[in-house]
Amino acid sequence: MSSISRREFVKTLTANAAMAGLVSAGALDLRANPLGLPIGCQTWPVRKMIAQDFPGTLKQLAEAGFQAIELCSPVGYADSGFAGLAKYSGAELRRIITDAGLKCESSHFSIQELRKDQAGRIAWAKDVGLTQMIVPSLDGPRHPTLDDVKRAADEYNRMAEKAAAAGIQQGLHNEDFELTRVDGQRTYDLLFSLLDPKLVKFQFQVSTIAQGYDAADYFTRYPGRFISMHVQGWSFARKTEAPVGQDSLDWKRIFTAAKIGGIKNYFVEMDLDLMKASVPYLRQLEV
Repeated sequence: MSSISRREFVKTLTANAAMAGLVSAGALDLRANPLGLPIGCQTWPVRKMIAQDFPGTLKQLAEAGFQAIELCSPVGYADSGFAGLAKYSGAELRRIITDAGLKCESSHFSIQELRKDQAGRIAWAKDVGLTQMIVPSLDGPRHPTLDDVKRAADEYNRMAEKAAAAGIQQGLHNEDFELTRVDGQRTYDLLFSLLDPKLVKFQFQVSTIAQGYDAADYFTRYPGRFISMHVQGWSFARKTEAPVGQDSLDWKRIFTAAKIGGIKNYFVEMDLDLMKASVPYLRQLEV
């Protein structure tokens, strides 16, 4: 082999190796992230940062490895650090989020603000580019009767019908009222039978495992009824939140069941340090 052909051979070998490395990295990227979904982050834990510097906070989240965020409405969550977002138009918010390299298709809204001006909140949601509007709770009494639960469900079905007509999926989180009981039954379970499956999807709070609400169990029992989940690692030994993958939960089981449940996105929701520490595990989790 001549010296010239040897050089060419080495160049070709190097190029092929580099290409193989790119293909391999691409394959890893394709396999990364459970269900192939973007690693999302709920913005509630960083609300104080958002109140001071929204674009800067988004930059930090993107640098930490998050690819999507879930907002909280500047109207319904004005007293919690999100009031400052009202200075931006919906289109401006969309641009700021996109410029940070993030996507946003979901936000939390209080049921009170929807009662007051649902049409206005839907218009804002569409300007931001949202496709999902989530209510944290139906705001029923702490000790409800079955009639209380039925009234709450009827009201939310009507709201969800209006949202659907505008091309928005209405969702329901599980907090407070949803974790009560009626005649020995979980209010949450009753709501699955009372809320229209075509109009209302559920967003599961994984940390409710501390109260006996198992995510994988619910995803399997109610296939197709869910749209998203809030992800928290949980340590049974310490009875506290922990980084995902450094906790007691079987996340492969949870995400496998999430596919059955119909999950379209998920958002890590813990203190910022715990959220950041969760990203490496989620990047390599294959489901």
